[in-house]
Amino acid sequence: MTESTDPATDGMPVYKPTELLICSAARLMTDNVITFVGTGIPMIAAALARRMHAPNLMLIFEFGGMGSTLEQLPMAVGGEQTFRHGLAATGLRDAIETAQRGFIEFGFLGGAQIDAFGNLNSTVIGDFHHPKARLPGSGGANDVGSHCWNTIAIIHHDKRRFVEKLDFLTTPGYLGGPGEREAVGLPRGTGPFRVVSNLGIMGYHPESKRMMLLATQPGVTVEQVLENTGFEMLVADQITQNSPPTSEELRILREEVDRDHMYV
Repeated sequence: MTESTDPATDGMPVYKPTELLICSAARLMTDNVITFVGTGIPMIAAALARRMHAPNLMLIFEFGGMGSTLEQLPMAVGGEQTFRHGLAATGLRDAIETAQRGFIEFGFLGGAQIDAFGNLNSTVIGDFHHPKARLPGSGGANDVGSHCWNTIAIIHHDKRRFVEKLDFLTTPGYLGGPGEREAVGLPRGTGPFRVVSNLGIMGYHPESKRMMLLATQPGVTVEQVLENTGFEMLVADQITQNSPPTSEELRILREEVDRDHMYV
């Protein structure tokens, strides 16, 4: 497959917004660590990272697959490919216990809403008893956000998703601010690490624990990020700009990772 380019982008490869999210998330995955991944963009990003720069990335899935090479993408976290060529085929309780024991460095999460402290909603939009939309729910998301050392949220960026107040708290971030995770019994030192969106990469202020813009995506300004955020977002002193997906990233993503076009 030959990658097409657009003269308006100085010959850079043309990519979809979802492909940008996947490549941005994959770059945050480092080699020789244990990562809890879910269905969708986190799983695709993990498969891309393994092929690009992290061949020893150890993947754990909610239903108990540990160490799969992800030669093919499964349809869900309990699919056959989450176990194939893996190190162990366990169960949900074993996977969650691995996080509770402190063995999982990174957990990748999605959600319909996220607030300034990294709390996530994947349960309902609107009133719980009379919602506008009922979402998939927690699954293992609460456990991942509660016990993995670092959680990374992957979410499209607009004011409906980056909100001042969640409609429902599914997964704890820093709750209401510094010290609140520890106050409710969550392990000290765990919590949100990064947010990957189609507009930027965010982290969290070390003292206030509020979300903070660290980098913008290609062609995006700081003002655009702030305009599309429903709460006051902090801005780091030095803002970098991410490089766009490379031709090699897109080739591997399209021809090897998602060759059947199930997700992208």
